[in-house]
Amino acid sequence: MDINLLIQTIILGLVEGLTEFLPISSTGHLILVGDLLNFNDEKGKAFEVIIQFGAILAVCWEYRQKLITVVAGLASKPLAQRFAINVIIATIPAITLALLFGKFIKSVLFSPIPVAMAFIVGALIIFWAESIQKNKSSISNNRIQTIDDLRWQDALKIGLAQCAALIPGTSRSGATIIGGMLFGLPRKVATEFSFFLAIPVIAGATLYELIKLRHVLGETSWATFGPVLAVGFVVSFISAFACIRWLIRYVASHDFKAFAWYRIVFGVVVLVTAWTGIVQWSN
Repeated sequence: MDINLLIQTIILGLVEGLTEFLPISSTGHLILVGDLLNFNDEKGKAFEVIIQFGAILAVCWEYRQKLITVVAGLASKPLAQRFAINVIIATIPAITLALLFGKFIKSVLFSPIPVAMAFIVGALIIFWAESIQKNKSSISNNRIQTIDDLRWQDALKIGLAQCAALIPGTSRSGATIIGGMLFGLPRKVATEFSFFLAIPVIAGATLYELIKLRHVLGETSWATFGPVLAVGFVVSFISAFACIRWLIRYVASHDFKAFAWYRIVFGVVVLVTAWTGIVQWSN
C-alpha cells in the first residue's frame, strides 16, 4: 500500500471515529480534511461513506446488551417495543427531508466555506442551549431519567431537531443532543438516545450513498482499495469506541461549551485561511 495513501486513510478514519458522536460534525470535518488531503473525488466519498460503518459498529458493540434485549423483547416486551418505536419515529423526519432535499443540499452546502459558517452558527446555538440549562435548572424533565422513559412525543421532538444535521457542519449528534436538552431532556439521556438514533440514520444513509456510488465501486481495483478500506474501517471503529466511552463519562459532569469554542475556532480558521488565500479551499 502506498505510504501516503495509508496516512490519509488513518487520518480520515480517526476524523470519522472521533467526530461522529461529538457535537462538532463528522461530515463537516470529513469535507474539510478530505479537501486538504485532496481526497475528495468520488472514490474518496465512497471511502468516507464506508468507514462510517466502523463508527456504527462501535455503538452497537458498546450498547450490545441493550440492543440484544430490545431485539429479543420485540415480540412480547412493551418496553422493548416502545424503545424500537421511538427510534423509528425519531428517524422518520430526517430521512424524509434527506430524500426530498438531499441533492439540493449537497450541491449548495457540501463545501468548506458553508461548513465553516455552520460550525460557528452551531456553536452559538450550543451556548444558547447551555445558558437556558444554567438559568432554568428546572428545565430537565423529572419524568425522564433514562432512555426507556421517553415517549413517542419526546422521540418526535428529537427527530425534528435532528433535521438540522442535514446542513453539513451542524452535527447530527449535536442537533439531537442539544435539541433534546432544549426540549427538557437530561443531558445524559439526550446523549445516549443520540447514540442509538445514529444506528438506523447513518446505516440507512450509508447504504443509500453506496447504491448511488455503485459505479465507482464497480470500477475500483479492490486489490488496491480493499486494504485502504479495511484500515480506515478499523481505525474508525477503534477511535469511535474510545470516543463513546469518553463522552459518556464527560457528560456526567461537564457541559458542551468546550465543543462550542472548538467549533468557533475551527470555523474562523477556515474562513480566515480562505479569505487570505493561505489555503485554496474548493468551491
